[in-house]
Amino acid sequence: MGLLKKFFVQTKKPEGFLGKLMVSGMNGGHAKLADWGMSHLDRITANNIVELGCGGGRNAAELLKRFPRAKLTATDYSEVSVEKAKETNKVLMAAGRCTVLQGNVSELPFEDASFDLATAFETVYFWPGLARCFAEVCRVLKPGGTFMICNESDGTDETSLRFEKIIDGMKCYTAEQLTAALQSAGFTEVRTDRHPDKPWITVLARK
Repeated sequence: MGLLKKFFVQTKKPEGFLGKLMVSGMNGGHAKLADWGMSHLDRITANNIVELGCGGGRNAAELLKRFPRAKLTATDYSEVSVEKAKETNKVLMAAGRCTVLQGNVSELPFEDASFDLATAFETVYFWPGLARCFAEVCRVLKPGGTFMICNESDGTDETSLRFEKIIDGMKCYTAEQLTAALQSAGFTEVRTDRHPDKPWITVLARK
């Protein structure tokens, strides 16, 4: 495997030195996409948030800026990501507003109906089976809670589809595929929005 491919594979589960480089780049590289996604949360009220696949932790911090009375739990199954997210959010953690945990989205370590809002930025591509993972997200959300997915790929753009061939286990989903999986998992209302100029999508699902 070439060095470039080894680096791109780190998007799935950052590990070691290359993983640390990848996670450091995620915080800045995905910022515009994430901020566009968060702009869809203006009408959402949330006191308890879970950030799934938190990467380097930048989005956790931004969510807490948008919801100044909320507490947030950030999770990732990469040890490298968890350590970076803790470093990024050490002030918020010290203030008791942020917790960072290592965990798998297919078996979330939370009680039923724990959160008002769940978010997933640039991560569902790698989730081990949408049906099971989305059902877990639905389980930990309170009735009326919202699950937001924000992806750089709408499942049809050529660049992302090329990455599918490079990164084992990566799958770029269309908005229609995500909607169907969310409805099957128990979400009752699903709304999608495509960026006017880029292949970005944001999906909002309500329990």
